[in-house]
Amino acid sequence: MGTFGASIDPRSLARYIDHTLLKPEAGAAAIERLCDEALRFGFRTVCVNGRWVPLCAKLLSGTSVGVSAVVGFPLGAGMSEVKAYEAETAVRAGASEIDMVLPVGALLDGDEAGVLADIRQVVDAVKGKAIVKVILETGLLNDGQKRTACRLAEQAGAHFVKTSTGFGPGGATVEDVRLLRESVSPAIGVKASGGIRDFKTALAMIEAGATRIGTSSGVAIVSGASGAASY
Repeated sequence: MGTFGASIDPRSLARYIDHTLLKPEAGAAAIERLCDEALRFGFRTVCVNGRWVPLCAKLLSGTSVGVSAVVGFPLGAGMSEVKAYEAETAVRAGASEIDMVLPVGALLDGDEAGVLADIRQVVDAVKGKAIVKVILETGLLNDGQKRTACRLAEQAGAHFVKTSTGFGPGGATVEDVRLLRESVSPAIGVKASGGIRDFKTALAMIEAGATRIGTSSGVAIVSGASGAASY
């Protein structure tokens, strides 16, 4: 393992992590536990479905932990106007970050104008109020389509590109993170999400260029970093 992995501070790693719970069966008790863990370990945000944004915002008010809300999740196939309204409503309820799914079918059709307009509507709906991350669902795309999606997301004013929903085929890979990092300017973040469950994998994603990690295994990852730091 490289120098970074050998000397990483667990709290520094925690600030990369969006502590995620998007299961449809999750109830209030699970969301409260998610927020408690985020506070305890110092994660960057909690990432939840829109229904839970008000509760998370209340529990995390006045802390360093933000609230990320998913939009158009997990398919990305809703009307752009609905996505924009969903994002705007989530921000009013306390979300500081929006993770939106782009319209994958339109991207596969080569409808660049439609994809650009879809992302831009969401970005414009929350401009100046929230960060927007664009989920590409990389498992459905070839490398050329991934590069196109990155270009469109940046052109639309998004702040991050993100690998996966975790509900589609595959998940984050080092190769995809590296490709996304090379396909956007330094001003745009890269979020690796999907199947990241341990410290070694999280570290590999960061070394490939990820500036944020989306995972439901944040506690295990940070605990692994704590062990690595003592070697």
